[in-house]
Amino acid sequence: MTITVNGHKRQVRARDLAELLHELHHDGTGVATARNHEFVRAVDRAKTLLQEGDEIEIVTPQQGG
Repeated sequence: MTITVNGHKRQVRARDLAELLHELHHDGTGVATARNHEFVRAVDRAKTLLQEGDEIEIVTPQQGG
């Protein structure tokens, strides 16, 4: 299916957000996720099913000033 991840269209096999993180080589820790502009808690990623056209944001906090 085709979804948008951090502003870039991608073809993915993942069926849920947890699988997507694995497919994209994220271990799931230290990142925040959102599906269609709604925050998804880490404990809810495996039950957050992906659909064609979804917009996913994966954000890694960074220190700086």
